[in-house]
Amino acid sequence: MNTRFARSLTISICLLPAIVLYAADAPSGKMLTPGENLVVDGISQIPAELVDQVGRYTEARAAVFADWHPIKLEMLIATRFGDTAQAHLVTQPGGARTQLTFFPDRLDAASYNPAKGDSFVFTKGAGGNEFNQNYRYDFTTGDITMLTDGKSRNSAPEWSNNGERIAYTSTRRNGADTDIYTASPTDPKTDRMVAEVKGGGWQIADWSPDDKLLLVQEYVSINESYLWLFDAQSGAKKELTPRPVEGAEKVSFSKAFFSKDGKGLFVTTDRESEYHRIAYIDLAEGKHTYLVPDTKWDVDDMDLSHDGKRIAYTLNENGLSTLHMVELTTGKDSVSARPVKDPAFNPPLSAPIISALRWHRDPKQALLAFNVNSARSPSDVYTWSVADGKNATTRWTASETGGIPASRFVEPELVRWKSFDGREITGYLYMPQPAKFSGARPLIINIHGGPEGQFRPGFAGRNNYFINELGCAILFPNVRGSSGYGKTFLQLDNGLKREDSYKDISALLDWIPSRPNLDKERVMVTGGSYGGFMTLAVATNYADRIRCTLDVVGISHLATFLKNTESYRRDLRRVEYGDERDPQTLEFMERTAPLNNAQKITKPMFVVQGANDPRVPKTEAIQIVDTLKKQGTPVWFLMANDEGHGFAKKKNADFQFYSTIQFIREYLLK
Repeated sequence: MNTRFARSLTISICLLPAIVLYAADAPSGKMLTPGENLVVDGISQIPAELVDQVGRYTEARAAVFADWHPIKLEMLIATRFGDTAQAHLVTQPGGARTQLTFFPDRLDAASYNPAKGDSFVFTKGAGGNEFNQNYRYDFTTGDITMLTDGKSRNSAPEWSNNGERIAYTSTRRNGADTDIYTASPTDPKTDRMVAEVKGGGWQIADWSPDDKLLLVQEYVSINESYLWLFDAQSGAKKELTPRPVEGAEKVSFSKAFFSKDGKGLFVTTDRESEYHRIAYIDLAEGKHTYLVPDTKWDVDDMDLSHDGKRIAYTLNENGLSTLHMVELTTGKDSVSARPVKDPAFNPPLSAPIISALRWHRDPKQALLAFNVNSARSPSDVYTWSVADGKNATTRWTASETGGIPASRFVEPELVRWKSFDGREITGYLYMPQPAKFSGARPLIINIHGGPEGQFRPGFAGRNNYFINELGCAILFPNVRGSSGYGKTFLQLDNGLKREDSYKDISALLDWIPSRPNLDKERVMVTGGSYGGFMTLAVATNYADRIRCTLDVVGISHLATFLKNTESYRRDLRRVEYGDERDPQTLEFMERTAPLNNAQKITKPMFVVQGANDPRVPKTEAIQIVDTLKKQGTPVWFLMANDEGHGFAKKKNADFQFYSTIQFIREYLLK
């Protein structure tokens, strides 16, 4: 199974920002001039001295596990020493990170040939467009070969067990449906479509042990997905998980692997449960056996050891990860799991987020790799050895934090408040050190995207500057509709219930005065993607209770967003937001759209956008900016012509950061 690089991870780099200086008449002297790739409108001049003041906070790095070498104790990771995250080789714990790829755009996935390890395939887009292409890197020659058509959107490839083929999905046929393809990575001409499908949510999950079948997931929404078997040669298919009858509850599947003998599947699913559990599905009878039946939180990651004897998994416990392991026993007609409690695994860092679980292919090693991210450390790669009764945890990478000691980064507090309907909402609050900043502190409310996302208390990155140097508190709420709290909570904001999530923020604003260390008169709201939409909704509904807002790649009108988002995404998003072709839904979207209520936006706003964004097109940003300018509301606008859904290149992220500091100083702190 292919391990994806964490797309939401901010990976900074050590280059001087691509910004020139000019002598200005302003008393502060030199000011920053944005690069030619940036569209800047309404942003105040930024003193050049700010670069030195905040520089260390832009230089944090992170490492993300990609794949194990199939034979050696070596691994591929993603980290950044240039402008974007690239593939690096690490040959031992604490060893040098040897860079292998050098592209202006980040890599999104990488995996070794599982038989030989003489090459790896990787995935990347261009300019943030997310029309990813697959490539092969040859270790012997260093040659890189494109394996896809260079035009369509392609998923990260899954290797066959013998290392001779890869399988992936592609929009090549019509731009909307993600059909199933296979190819030999050593010969791109062998690329062929195995089967046509309908919809944009199909993904390859695994190859059968004999490489004859493909396990494929059909994703409809975060609450609904199905599993299929496809013949890897003929494309003949069989649906494994039947559709629910009308009115019955929908079922979601996440992780899915073949068992070692190919007779069954190990999956995570919320079937017959509020949370995702680990289940074994017998392929002959379709029977589900729940291996960890009593979990009260989602199993959010798992991996099956290559000898089929162990499953490592993590639970998402209110945003924190706990790592567990079960040993499997296979009978004639059943599979059971025995929890491994002795020795117990102790997380290597406080308040960790653990991700990307991956066993080494050599079962004698009994070695599991994973990422650990915490409030005081960016993501780094660790291993856990359970061979011969060991309980050894080893750190493989040690990423830099710009020279700032870990003790300077604050640990967040889990906070709770009651919403309008009595439901408890939670969030994580990062407070400045009271020894440095006394009195009630300005508050930044940062709303996550998705909307089916979840804020988890990891490394705050550049946000640490706002906390440590500007004395701002930052609160990350998980409003209704967030994942991690059960499937009922997940659906509480769907369709015509959208406004209820706004009320969760209203209740948060009501809660602020209960905390003497927070200043209810100085509140800023921000968020990215759907969090940007929520930011705009708060700006229109609660303008009298905030100072300013920062909208990053946000939706300003759900109906225009659905019209203009890429076609492969449109139906997937309609499940969450509602179908704008339905008159009742369209009326609701028109009535509640921030764009149509822009006259209520009276506080300053900063809008950030990538020109090549395939998810939230730039038209969403431009139309709200133009409207605010016409009505005289203070508005700043920053757009990068070489970015997509968020800024991935350091030089662009740096200028966004400098601009945000200036915006906060002018509108929140004064």
